[in-house]
Amino acid sequence: MKILLTSTSFQDTPGKHHYLLNSKGFEIDMIRGPVKADVLLPIIHQYDGVICGDDEYSAEVLNAGKNGKLRVLSKYGIGLDKIDLKAAKDLGILVTNCIGVNHTTVAEHVFALLLSYCKQIPYAVQHTRNGEWLRKTGIEIRGKTIGIIGLGKIGKEVALRSLAFGMHVHAFDARPDYDFIQSHGIVFHTSPDEMIPLCDILSLHLNLDESTRHIIDAKRFFYMKEEVIIVNTARGELIDQSALIERLEANTKMAYLTDVLDQEPMPIHHPLYKFNQVFITPHIGSRTFESVERQGIMAVENLINNLSI
Repeated sequence: MKILLTSTSFQDTPGKHHYLLNSKGFEIDMIRGPVKADVLLPIIHQYDGVICGDDEYSAEVLNAGKNGKLRVLSKYGIGLDKIDLKAAKDLGILVTNCIGVNHTTVAEHVFALLLSYCKQIPYAVQHTRNGEWLRKTGIEIRGKTIGIIGLGKIGKEVALRSLAFGMHVHAFDARPDYDFIQSHGIVFHTSPDEMIPLCDILSLHLNLDESTRHIIDAKRFFYMKEEVIIVNTARGELIDQSALIERLEANTKMAYLTDVLDQEPMPIHHPLYKFNQVFITPHIGSRTFESVERQGIMAVENLINNLSI
């Protein structure tokens, strides 16, 4: 069988997932993703299965794959918004993902971003590296109110860490786990609009679909506190970028800390480059040795199990 591997996290991080994949006797081609549809279209028919990242699997690409050998898309990671799931189902192409393996790592990255900004770590490191001794005054997160939009596995881990830091935790979720909410003293809101005006920090943890795309729009920016800090480790398209840029230009006190963008890799002239209160990491929230190995093994097992059906 012939397999295409496009996940750069899988490729770049050695571990047991490499051994497992290589032990199965597949013929393996590698491309560094995320791969655009126009690259996939002429080649996808060659492959029985794919271990993919955030590649563009449109209906056209899936049709081309089905006309060849394609049977399985094994997503390395969780989000499936780049795959036309309806087309895959109609064509009988199995799609799997890696549920429940990266929530600890992503939650830690939320606080890596948050503490880096609040303590001005990048600024301090860069200036001391330059031989300077410039000291900015930071802010504490203890006592701050954090609003978590999306209280799934990652959102829950963020909530637990927020409580450990002495923060007041508020949350919204369309399908709330009331046992978790009540047992941890979380203030639950039935709408983001109730919660947003109360929050010093907002952390986004939603899957991307048409109901969540641009869930943070101009209207919701208007009701936020002037010095709000928004942390996004989910999907760039959860935020209306035009509204975000307008808010950043009007208010230098707010901050946007993100691991995800609506276009990845980040274009060299991306409009968010110019804002000092914007911190951007290159989609590395789940990229730790431990998490990559867990996700990689699950992605390979998903591939093997479904190719054998």
